[in-house]
Amino acid sequence: MATRTYTLNAATAASSPRIDYERLLNEEQLLAVEAGEGPVLVIAGAGSGKTRTLTFRVARLLERGIPPEGVLLLTFTNKAAREMTRRVEELAGAFADVRKLLSGTFHHAAHVLLRQHAGVIGFSRDFTVLDREDARDLMSSCIAERKLPRERRFPKAEVVLDMVSMAANLQLSVAKVLVERRPQFLPLAEEVLAVTRRFAERKGRMHLMDFDDLLVLLKRLLVDNPLIREQLVERFHCVLVDEYQDTNRLQGDLVDLLVGERRNLTVVGDDCQSIYSFRGADFTNIIDFPKRYPGCGIYPLTRNYRSTPEILRLANASISLNQRQFSKQLISSRPPGPVPVLVSTLDLDQQAAFVAQRVLELRDGGMPLEQMAVLYRAHSHSLELQLELVRRGIPFRVRSGVRFFEQIHVKDVLAHLRLAGNPRDELALKRIVKLVPGIGPAKAEALWEALLALPPELSLVEGLARPEIQASFPGRPPRVSAG
Repeated sequence: MATRTYTLNAATAASSPRIDYERLLNEEQLLAVEAGEGPVLVIAGAGSGKTRTLTFRVARLLERGIPPEGVLLLTFTNKAAREMTRRVEELAGAFADVRKLLSGTFHHAAHVLLRQHAGVIGFSRDFTVLDREDARDLMSSCIAERKLPRERRFPKAEVVLDMVSMAANLQLSVAKVLVERRPQFLPLAEEVLAVTRRFAERKGRMHLMDFDDLLVLLKRLLVDNPLIREQLVERFHCVLVDEYQDTNRLQGDLVDLLVGERRNLTVVGDDCQSIYSFRGADFTNIIDFPKRYPGCGIYPLTRNYRSTPEILRLANASISLNQRQFSKQLISSRPPGPVPVLVSTLDLDQQAAFVAQRVLELRDGGMPLEQMAVLYRAHSHSLELQLELVRRGIPFRVRSGVRFFEQIHVKDVLAHLRLAGNPRDELALKRIVKLVPGIGPAKAEALWEALLALPPELSLVEGLARPEIQASFPGRPPRVSAG
């Protein structure tokens, strides 16, 4: 019987745009949205509608015939990804299945791709992703293994994790991070490096990845496996990156690898809003974009919809002092407003007193408290302010707290699910057994070592049911079942 081979072609572009771009976008936004294929750099000033521009560009690419599964949209928060996907759905949902887009954070995209190719880098496809607390617990265990004398003042697990994370994101060795960022720990360098090696070894043995591993291992996959890299470059017809000024060296490398020779890349960001160098962001990714992608289109967005002219005059004057930047002058679309005021205070207590006094003045002037907000850089900065507001009888709400998936009871439930999916997850097992009264870290460690000594063909349920294992539990042992 004769066989026939079919080739799936991309949908043809619509003869005329389905969306009224000229009506919905300003001139600068329209130029960026209508840019052709190839590298595109959108320099989006503050409040200039960058999200709007990026989502309309995705819709325009879909309208031109790019298949949804051929679009990779990278953002810095899951919330931003959901919002962009929702907007693209509103714009293009009538003619494209937006659910097929791969959109999300760098870590989410890496997670999705690694699930498909984990075996190539020596991991099981059911590997477990560690959150920060789990990673800290594992690092603490690695430090405890060294049995270091207390007088040596070894850095805490959180500090060692920060060094490992910084090394990953800056693409440096931990030794170099020690020298350049944490020289106070150089006398302990040998032990620190031994702990970090043990940390990596135990993660690999248990098929665990932390958030940094997702990016590091995706880069290893792409660099060491040209065929897989070519497949992914072929798959993603276009790559779009939001908040590009906040990418670090590792993220920049990943973008370049996934774009490949196709060079169909759109990045959106503001070189003058790069403030996260302390956590590894490298603003040269955006500054040097024209060098890495010669001939790229550069599209500035300068019309600001957020701030008054008075605020923008101050912002423009401040930005003009930057020595390396893409020159631009932000223009306000709002009517005039109050002139910004700089208030110098002697200390945090005086600062809190000023804020509280100003709140009362505004309230007495007719502004409801519900329309006022006080912004601060870190939650720890709010203590003096909260005390002062209480002292003056001003009601307030604090918009902060522990994240849902970091709450203890939620992590306890997730540990059961993780262990069901990956019986080699040591941290999940230890968390579960420590819920049993009378079992602490030492007994949990002993139980795990006892399980490792059992014949490998035994399942986790069979191992836990063995008499010698059950004897490890004080009082009434927990019930185990295969269900």
